[in-house]
Amino acid sequence: MGIEAVSDELLGTFVPIAVYWLYSGLYVALDGVGRLDGYRLHTREEAATKNVVSKAAVVRGVLVQQAFQVAISLTLFAVIGDESGTGQKQPPPLVLALQFISAMVVMDTWQYFMHRYMHVNKFLYKHIHSKHHTLVVPYSFGALYNHPLEGLILDTIGGALSFLVSGMTPRTSIFFFSFATIKTVDDHCGLWLPGNILQALFSNNSAYHDIHHQLYGNKYNFSQPFFVMWDKILGTYMPYSIEQRKGGGVESKPAKLN
Repeated sequence: MGIEAVSDELLGTFVPIAVYWLYSGLYVALDGVGRLDGYRLHTREEAATKNVVSKAAVVRGVLVQQAFQVAISLTLFAVIGDESGTGQKQPPPLVLALQFISAMVVMDTWQYFMHRYMHVNKFLYKHIHSKHHTLVVPYSFGALYNHPLEGLILDTIGGALSFLVSGMTPRTSIFFFSFATIKTVDDHCGLWLPGNILQALFSNNSAYHDIHHQLYGNKYNFSQPFFVMWDKILGTYMPYSIEQRKGGGVESKPAKLN
């Protein structure tokens, strides 16, 4: 069966999952290149001692979240689907661009306020969100390691709202959610790589998000995965600088602690 026989709805559901493992797999491969240790935001020793969950458990946790993601995505597409089977016509390029940008803003807005509330509410942080923060030293395939309820609220519902509010078609969603997935994985990659276009174009990047994963940044840098606007507007933005680490490598150093 050719790819043209697979519906946009199925592609929009499963392609981002494939992208998640392929792109994070690229970073796993890069992690084995010793010459890149100079671009790590944390040493290997820090990763081994500070992360209190095994990588096998992280893989299982991500697969659980993705199973929920698939179920809700297929349900959503079934509810709003076109019964004619002809599919929706793609809008002009300008409209596509506006839909893409509006979806980014919707996703950022939803995730900022939900994410921040999970830090403010001590019960939710202790029983739900703290699971993600067991990865003090983030790495690529741990990007979606969350409590299933958090994955449902932040990622799955946030994604559904982005899709619905922007008015994008299922075909556009393939590209949007694949891009959002790449961005999320990149933000958790734990590396500051020269030439990384995502880290160059977006202030919300691996160094920015690494601050949030540290104890001193726990109440800052809630924005994810695209912009930093809500942090700046609401006073939760912690600026940082990339500096050479004693002993080699680089680190994201918060300006507020200088």
